[in-house]
Amino acid sequence: MRLPWINRRFVEKRASKITEADVKKAVDESDAVRNKFEHAGPLGRYMEDVRLLISIVRDYWTGEYRTIPWWAISAIVFTLLYVVSPVDLIPDFIPVIGYLDDAAVVSVCLMLVEQELHTYRAWKEKQPANRP
Repeated sequence: MRLPWINRRFVEKRASKITEADVKKAVDESDAVRNKFEHAGPLGRYMEDVRLLISIVRDYWTGEYRTIPWWAISAIVFTLLYVVSPVDLIPDFIPVIGYLDDAAVVSVCLMLVEQELHTYRAWKEKQPANRP
């Protein structure tokens, strides 16, 4: 389900304000993001995608992967920080619909960065198996 006020422009506008400090915060909050998706039923369908988003941000932060353009990293970081933010358009404590805005933001982000994720996944698969 897509919420009408969460669209490409919503994500792009907020992503344009992301800084390097926000990238670090997203890396630091990655366990909280993962935990939210593992334990919030409606968000569970995005778990594999979220793992990939977290991985690309970590690899960007460590300098392992810098091929991705800044606009894509900022959209991903905005999305990861949005889902763990206590300030949501729809508060998470509201049964059933509380996670709809999180799911909508993730969905829009995935559409925005789809090609970048394909490129990253191909790069990741070529890396030695002993890398984290």
